[in-house]
Amino acid sequence: MRNVYAYIRVSTLKQGEHGSSLTEQRFAIENYAKRHNLTITRWFEEKETAAKRGRTMFTQMLALLIKGQVHGVIIHKIDRGARNLRDWADLGGLIDRGVEVHFAHESLDMQSRGGRLAADIQAVVAADFIRNLRDEVKKGFQGRLRQGLYPLPAPLGYKDQGRGLPKVPDPIMAPLVQQAFRLYATGQYNLYTLGTKMYQAGLRNRRGGIVSRNGLSTMLGNHFYMGIIHIASSGESYQGIHEPLIKKSLFDQVQDVLHGRTKNTGLKHDFRYRKTLRCVHCQYSLIPERQKGRVYYRCQTRDCPKACVREDLIDIQMKEILDSLWLPNEEIVIMERELSQLQEERFKRSKELLQAAELNVASIDARIDRLTDAYIDRMIDKTTFEERKQKLLLEKADVQESLNVLRTEFEEKSGRTKIFLELVKAISLNKGIANEAENRDLLKSVTSNFQIDGKKLVVKWKIPFAAVASCTKSPYGEPYRYTSRTPHRKPKDFSKQLFHLLHEQKPPDETGKFLL
Repeated sequence: MRNVYAYIRVSTLKQGEHGSSLTEQRFAIENYAKRHNLTITRWFEEKETAAKRGRTMFTQMLALLIKGQVHGVIIHKIDRGARNLRDWADLGGLIDRGVEVHFAHESLDMQSRGGRLAADIQAVVAADFIRNLRDEVKKGFQGRLRQGLYPLPAPLGYKDQGRGLPKVPDPIMAPLVQQAFRLYATGQYNLYTLGTKMYQAGLRNRRGGIVSRNGLSTMLGNHFYMGIIHIASSGESYQGIHEPLIKKSLFDQVQDVLHGRTKNTGLKHDFRYRKTLRCVHCQYSLIPERQKGRVYYRCQTRDCPKACVREDLIDIQMKEILDSLWLPNEEIVIMERELSQLQEERFKRSKELLQAAELNVASIDARIDRLTDAYIDRMIDKTTFEERKQKLLLEKADVQESLNVLRTEFEEKSGRTKIFLELVKAISLNKGIANEAENRDLLKSVTSNFQIDGKKLVVKWKIPFAAVASCTKSPYGEPYRYTSRTPHRKPKDFSKQLFHLLHEQKPPDETGKFLL
């Protein structure tokens, strides 16, 4: 009996469950060895594709066969042994050296010219099959990318939905990924401290562990999170149809920090009003410093009246300014209803124009459909069809452009009232419960800048909040109350004035004073 090796292989784990599995290959080889009086001294098992060179077990087996330790090798099929011509050439070299190469599935005499020729043809067919399969996979891959789909496993923060469907944000991990981007953009974290911070917040990799520094670097540099699919191997980018987790502006800030274009040293002191306050005289930023447990903001400009104010005094003044915008809930409800009515009346004409433009676009689409039907029914020739179709498409482009302009203007104008009401509600609801940082952010939303005159905080109101502040507080008494003891105008008059300011961006009269 002659001693031989046995080689079995599958490309993937899934292939091991169906078709030429390892168990089926082993069974066929054992039967072949019994029929031909061969003794298998060692099995070489591999779970790797044969389309490329470099298989570990296959290379090890070839080296042992060259040393002549056994008479030969049994392989289930030709394509199990080699699917690239270089590996097949190595097997052919073994045969030329006198090593026996048997294929359990094919009845081929590898010592004869006809058997070698038949095996060569099958090897070439197997190699061509791999090349064609690779091309088809690439076509499918490119097709998915052009559709805006990501044909690879979802990155951290997203979930797979299956073939042909876009990735969707993971309800648990997506907010944590967004938080990681925001924190790193501040410049106060490096990859190590960010990883620790996000692990404490609940961010986990696919194995349930902490996201490594390399993993964070890859995540922070991945264009996928802002809606773009970038393939690093080819350098190509595609517009994805998945929902972005972050805006491009935030992504750009992170890239500046990540690639050293911004200093990432962290802040020694995180002052509340850092780069927020300006001197009313020289317009330079006030510099914060800590002295004896208190934070002071000072103007450092020479020949300028010195502005110096404590941080706690700024907190008090900001709270007082915000309180001047407070309105009782009953008054907010009335104002919201009145503004909605005024907006409905004001934008009635805009809605009519929008509807007319949409009907015009639909009419052009219907004309294109009728033209196409006429061409299909051979009522008009191709030249006439293309000329008329081109005219209709140009006409549609003009109408669509006008429609987009009207829609943008309508949404922008109608959004002003909504934003104004949301800010008024937020300020009124947070009165007395918001902290100093929240008060600062709220006041930033309704003013254009913060200035310091000596120790006094001076703000410039955004339209129409100056009107709200002037009507809710009297310089001679207490803040406005809904149950005032003095008569005042009906809320409808005040709502009209506010609406005028929101959409005309200028006071309706010279005084600019508004009273309820």
